[in-house]
Amino acid sequence: MAIITKSQQKSPAPAIASGRVSPIALIGKILLYAVLAAWAVAVIFPMGWAVLSSLKSDQEIFFSPWSMPQQLLFENFARAWTKAQLGAYVGNTLLVMVPALFFTLLLSAMVAYVLARFEFFGRDVIFYTFLIGMTFPIFLGLVPLYFVMQSLRMLNSFFGLILVYIAYSLPFTVFFLTSFFRTLPKELAEAATIDGANQYQIFFKVMLPLAQPGLVTVGIFNFLGMWNQYILPNALMNNAGLDDGQTRYVLSQGLYYLQNQQQYSNDWSGLFAAVTIVMIPTLVVYIIFNEQIQKGLTAGAIKG
Repeated sequence: MAIITKSQQKSPAPAIASGRVSPIALIGKILLYAVLAAWAVAVIFPMGWAVLSSLKSDQEIFFSPWSMPQQLLFENFARAWTKAQLGAYVGNTLLVMVPALFFTLLLSAMVAYVLARFEFFGRDVIFYTFLIGMTFPIFLGLVPLYFVMQSLRMLNSFFGLILVYIAYSLPFTVFFLTSFFRTLPKELAEAATIDGANQYQIFFKVMLPLAQPGLVTVGIFNFLGMWNQYILPNALMNNAGLDDGQTRYVLSQGLYYLQNQQQYSNDWSGLFAAVTIVMIPTLVVYIIFNEQIQKGLTAGAIKG
């Protein structure tokens, strides 16, 4: 008589092992793809329509908004860049963003490294203080921030806006990089110490290069946040121009100013061209660093 073991009495192999998918799993997968497809359409369609509208004339935008342009009008971009002062807005934005982004990453990396690697009294208090900063809505701090900047005579100042950008970016960046530095192997720092390196050399020559994926990831998030920032510059840079007529507006303010100007100039094709120009840097940055973002998020989510 054949002997039936316990393993042979078990239920048949799962459907996944035999290559079949259960109906519930199949329905769930279909719903997931349907939601993702709807989300993709909701995001891509307005972008595509804005790009097509930027190549049309004003008459085509109003009377045939869903048709393809009869003639590609690239001069809309030139008019938006020069006549609408979009080039000046981009220059002002980069003038604020580049130093703000650099010092945000540098200061956050130094703070995060100390919080992740060293044991000292009050470390948790400092870390949770940064964590609380992430939960503080920007609207609640806007009025006191305005009066502080006014008392320091930093209103309508690019330097003041740089400091504010750094202050508002520090909590999230420190939180992200602290988790990332905890994943780096301690043995490398110990080996560098045996070789005679001091703490500054260990940080700048060993740990900071290893943290490059995390720095790139959080740097892109900060880049997008600063590039699209509207509330802070609108409150702190409310003066439209200097004595020589040069505008102080950053990009988001400039676009809002252009939108208001369309009520008088009716240059809607120039406005859509300006919107298209503004979208290009964020798309290029995301496409170039797409893999770096995924690697940084994955590495930061795993504690070594």
